[in-house]
Formats: sequence, structure tokens, C-alpha cells
Amino acid sequence: MPTFNLKINNESHTVEADMDTPLLWVLRDKINLVGTKFGCGVGQCGACTIHVDGNAMRSCLLQVSQAEGMNITTIEGLSENGDHPVQQAWKEVDVPQCGYCQAGQIMTASAFLKNNPNPSESEIRNAMHGNICRCAAYNSIEEAVKVAADKIS
Repeated sequence: MPTFNLKINNESHTVEADMDTPLLWVLRDKINLVGTKFGCGVGQCGACTIHVDGNAMRSCLLQVSQAEGMNITTIEGLSENGDHPVQQAWKEVDVPQCGYCQAGQIMTASAFLKNNPNPSESEIRNAMHGNICRCAAYNSIEEAVKVAADKIS
């Protein structure tokens, strides 16, 4: 079985996996970073969103063989103490209901705000529309992104 050297949350990890194994399963099953969730497996729901070189990406679509040399950040690595402005805003607005989609939502929002720290409501809605929330907490999610944007700017 091939071996891959990955940089995840500023740490080096060496893992054995089939070349076409989705990075999602390497994160969860080999490295025990279970904050990244499985939702659909086809990149449609956003539950598995991580940052790859600073950009939001669906980890279910990225093969481990493609991830070498990339800087990968999971929800566990977003901030050391859970105090990233988006995480703070999520708590202030009390966004989570079931919580399953929240890591992916937070990772999408944080990557978006890094590139657009002062977004309009329509820009927030467009940026977040690819993340599905089965509890339909979309209004709270959008409000939290606005609160986080105020914290960042």
C-alpha cells in the first residue's frame, strides 16, 4: 500500500492508504480528526469542507494521492482554542441545532471571509449556499457570518 506525507493542521502525518482513498476517510479513520463529517460523498452537501491551501474544498472529492504538498486545515486546526472569529460568532448567534453540518459551514465561512472580510448579504448567501443544513438554520448561519465579518473587519 502506498505511503503519503501530508501536512494537516501544521503537523506532518505519514499515512498508508490506497491512492484513490478520499482525504475525508484518511482524516477520520487514519488520523482521527473526526470533526470533518461525511454527508453525501459526492461534494454536494459541504459537511466535509476543509481548507486546502487556504481555500474551502470538499474532502470527499480530494484523493489522498492529490493532497501531498498541500497545506490542509480541518476544523480542529482552524484555531488553537476555538476562538476564530467565525467560531465565536457561531456561539454568539447560537447557530447549531443538531450540529452535524457546523464544521463544514464554519470552514466555508472562514475561507470566504478571509477573501471577502466585508461581504454583502447576497455575497454571504451565495458563498454559503453550497452547504446544506438539514435543520434549516440558514438564517442563523447567515447572521453568524455577518457577526464574524464585523469581528474580522
